[in-house]
Amino acid sequence: MRVKTAAKINLALDVTGKLPNGYHSLESVFQTVGLYDEVDIELTNSGIELSCEVPEMFADSDPIPCDERNIAYKAAKLFFEENSMDCGCRIHIKKGIPSQAGMGGGSTDAAAVLYCLGRMTGKNVSAPEKLGADVPFFLTGGTAYVEGIGEKITPIADYSGRILVIAKGKEGVSTAEAYRNIDSLTAPAHPETHKLVEAINSAPDTAYRYFGNLFEQAVKLPEVDDIKSNMLKYRARRAVMTGSGSAVFGLFIDPAQAVRCVDKLREKDYFAITCETVLESFIII
Repeated sequence: MRVKTAAKINLALDVTGKLPNGYHSLESVFQTVGLYDEVDIELTNSGIELSCEVPEMFADSDPIPCDERNIAYKAAKLFFEENSMDCGCRIHIKKGIPSQAGMGGGSTDAAAVLYCLGRMTGKNVSAPEKLGADVPFFLTGGTAYVEGIGEKITPIADYSGRILVIAKGKEGVSTAEAYRNIDSLTAPAHPETHKLVEAINSAPDTAYRYFGNLFEQAVKLPEVDDIKSNMLKYRARRAVMTGSGSAVFGLFIDPAQAVRCVDKLREKDYFAITCETVLESFIII
């Protein structure tokens, strides 16, 4: 079985506290977008084999482990163990989503493995969040208000079909370092996540006013600032970093302006694409 599996952006992302176990509590609005990895999975008699196809522009700055450390491998292992199955599988991942970008590239691959194995065997896993906080979201996709460490997911109104430019520079962001920086912020300006949810549900054309990301105050990357500046120059309604970085998305009304923005960002040697917000994580191919 082969699927395209979507990336996500955070239309808003706020850190609301630190839990006794060291995790941080979040408030966010997650949105799947039309930027995809391809995951090909085949059942075998035993063992888990994983291969990866990584574009050169990703491989240089974002090494992706292609062994048992990969979250897609861990997803297959969890699936077989939890269902007491003695078979195995071959997994091939063709990367289209940059890593260290705040777009859930690893988590969406893990979700795709669970989805495919579930479709192929009629079984599932009870707690996909064991693999990572973003994995449960990708099993549903669309637009959702997310709380806790990412495990509390409430679907909200459909926000698909919006035109985006997504871009990323060479710099990556360590999630651990980003959270350490969050902890040291004094009097940060928090995104208005609840107002964003209200706007998406009742007045979606105004929702962009409430896009925001607390991590922009904690992660200072010149490339992020430059990408945002270029997006706004080409008439993006709003430009915001996603996740703990370092990808940036801009919301556009005019598709032609979005294309011109992508061309300009690519001239500056950034990864850049135009796509849309989408309703579902998986496309069977």
